[in-house]
Amino acid sequence: MFIDFFYHLRAHQLPVSLSEYLTLLDALRQPVMPTRVEGFYRLARLILIKDESLYDKYDRAFAQFYEQHQMKLEADPDASQIPLDWLIKNFERHLSAEERAAIQKHGWDKLMELFKERLAEQTERHAGGNKWIGTGGSSPFGHGGYHPEGIRVGGPSAGHRTAVKVWEEREFKDYDDQQELGTRNFKMALRRLRRFARAGQHTELDLEGTIRQTAHNAGLLDIQMRAERHNAVKVLMLLDVGGSMDDHIALVQELFSAARSEFKHLHAYYFHNCPYEGLWTQNHRRHQERIPTMDVLHRYGDDWTVIFVGDATMSPYEIMMPGGSVEHYNDETGAVWIQRMLDQWPHAAWLNPEPSRYWSYHQSILTIQKLMGGRMYDLSLQGLESAMQNLAR
Repeated sequence: MFIDFFYHLRAHQLPVSLSEYLTLLDALRQPVMPTRVEGFYRLARLILIKDESLYDKYDRAFAQFYEQHQMKLEADPDASQIPLDWLIKNFERHLSAEERAAIQKHGWDKLMELFKERLAEQTERHAGGNKWIGTGGSSPFGHGGYHPEGIRVGGPSAGHRTAVKVWEEREFKDYDDQQELGTRNFKMALRRLRRFARAGQHTELDLEGTIRQTAHNAGLLDIQMRAERHNAVKVLMLLDVGGSMDDHIALVQELFSAARSEFKHLHAYYFHNCPYEGLWTQNHRRHQERIPTMDVLHRYGDDWTVIFVGDATMSPYEIMMPGGSVEHYNDETGAVWIQRMLDQWPHAAWLNPEPSRYWSYHQSILTIQKLMGGRMYDLSLQGLESAMQNLAR
């Protein structure tokens, strides 16, 4: 299998050397070798990939190899050599709509209390149940199963996106601001926000002024220069990244790329689901280089136009509860931070890549829309034009 993995990476044009491959095998022979797929993924990346710019290509190659290997394992009746972590899916329970509806929601306080109890009591691994921290099943704690309001622990989402808290280290990717395909219509819509002003050195010929002054001087040429016209609008983009926003990466990258080309004064910050006390500018450094939101509020005056970009699809606790953030404990609610931003930057709008016909099905979207005073627009050309017209007033 590891030989296949080596040649698979080479086939994806990743510069993996034979010596690096042998180093990986040596590491796997050590007593501390990883026992989970995630551990092997990180170990192989650490040893085989020396350039951070290749991480995305490595991720795609690894995912494809994993899927191909899973297909081979499913076709092989002898499952004795299949890693335990790749068999976890066998414990997933496929619940009917009636069974899902019967699962009890505990509420925020009770859920946190139960989670503390499970951490204190549990001494072994569980799978397929409805109580302990484990895999599959309908327990509110663990991963790979289903619960309408649970805490995801130590593994990937099963795709239901109902977790109100996540205990794992997640890596997000920056949006590409060099994307060009399909951005022309976005550029045309964003131009409605432009406000031109002449500033800087006088490097442009003022033809009308030259004619006027020459005539005033009885035909003696008097050349007049002026500063170039520049788009003077200043835009601050706050971009939701990761989680359910992965479904909208291509659309948001087109918007971000178009904004980069249209606005000379454009600064961008990232948040996840809801803005709290910290923002960041690089997703791979978001834990080490988090910028206090208060610093951002003090850095940009009220002459900046703020555009939030996010699907606002999350647990309502993330907006309305202290500690409700899915990734950390926030002392103040997301609603408090959004209101602070709106007080500082009254010219603001929220662009939502989720189609507006689905908004009524998500309590969190309706909550954010209310906080924004109705200034939420879907990320379609019509919605973008409406947003720009509103901001340009």
